[in-house]
Amino acid sequence: MARKYFGTDGIRGEVGTPPITPDIVMRLGYAAGKVLAHRAAFGDRPTVLIGKDTRISGYMLEAALEAGFAASGVDVMLAGPMPTPAIAYLTRALRLSAGVVISASHNPYQDNGIKFFSATGNKLPDAVEAEIEAALELPMECVSSDKLGKARRLDDARGRYIEFCKSTFPNELDLRGMKLVVDCAHGAAYHIAPDVFHELGAEVIAIGNQPNGLNINDGYGATRPEALSLAVRKQRADLGIALDGDADRLLMVDASGRVYNGDELLYVMVRDRLANGGIEGVVGTLMTNMAVESALREMGVGFARAKVGDRYVLEMLQERGWQLGGEGSGHMLFLDKHTTGDGIISALQVLSALRRMNCTLADSLAGMRLWPQTLLNVRLRASFDWQSSADLMTEKQRAESALGNEGRVLIRPSGTEPLLRVMVEARDAAMAKSLAERIAACVPA
Repeated sequence: MARKYFGTDGIRGEVGTPPITPDIVMRLGYAAGKVLAHRAAFGDRPTVLIGKDTRISGYMLEAALEAGFAASGVDVMLAGPMPTPAIAYLTRALRLSAGVVISASHNPYQDNGIKFFSATGNKLPDAVEAEIEAALELPMECVSSDKLGKARRLDDARGRYIEFCKSTFPNELDLRGMKLVVDCAHGAAYHIAPDVFHELGAEVIAIGNQPNGLNINDGYGATRPEALSLAVRKQRADLGIALDGDADRLLMVDASGRVYNGDELLYVMVRDRLANGGIEGVVGTLMTNMAVESALREMGVGFARAKVGDRYVLEMLQERGWQLGGEGSGHMLFLDKHTTGDGIISALQVLSALRRMNCTLADSLAGMRLWPQTLLNVRLRASFDWQSSADLMTEKQRAESALGNEGRVLIRPSGTEPLLRVMVEARDAAMAKSLAERIAACVPA
């Protein structure tokens, strides 16, 4: 069944444009509330936790969601600005019916979105999202006054989550003697991430920690690591940690200012786990660098590729009974630590690995060098059917012929923005760039 509202990561769009409008979001809250109430055990009154990032539109959308849930007879707990994975954890820890996050992750402040977590801290199954979409098409009503939902603040959400993050770091280790720069992207972790690393013993310099509602992801964070790279060198820090707006992805920077992406950090974690108990397999995506796949196979570690998107990585991990997966963009999954991708917890796992190996990030990657990739994001017109474009497919075939077994081409639409992503990977960087540009030029402006 084609979905009208839900994409690969909830519902997302520009604020003020359907579906990210107050009326639709209120109806969404009502529809989700009716589905949750229908699924609740007899006599149970559903309770939902709502968190948000630091976008100015979060206030408006939070109020709209709260009203919709209340009208459906569902109680609401409000956590305020919190990382997406924090809502997943708190929903599970507090035995709530569902969690809702108001965030557009790495997008600019003009965008926003709604994503749901189940009572177990996992993203909602497709079937439940389909139920909510069907309920959205029905008229909005209101339960009787005696059955209306209530709302209250969860005042200790921040402290609970900080302690949870710290609990994933080995008890026998600490971060004393380390100087870290932590870039919060002016996002949801601005008042959490620096404290987590500080309480484990590190000297912490925080940047991107002054949100004003309009500056989320603007020049800071995992999508713009240049500011972190500069700060690490200026502060003569050991490492830098970059989160995105909702703190579910991670990039890191070493003392020289070099940026390490999710593929490289995933490799570091595999090395650590091999040396400390073993690992059966790892799930990457169609975008995972071929050098990682080759290195893992040489180490005797199974590797599988899922569709792009952390929900698909999670699904494949669950199918195979594996624990570790990730994307080059910085989404990493440690299912023995958390049910969803978490930038802070991912950073703690990398830091613990470096502590155990007693080496630098660069040293931990000895013997594994990524193949050059060129990724171009091309604005996609709604009227352009890229899959049926003869010019685009011909240019793709030419590129594949030129690469042979020394690279690959991947073309896919974004799941969250009107973009076509063109990726070419090759042993030669100039060749990857040239072929990607030729393919992208076939998409009409």
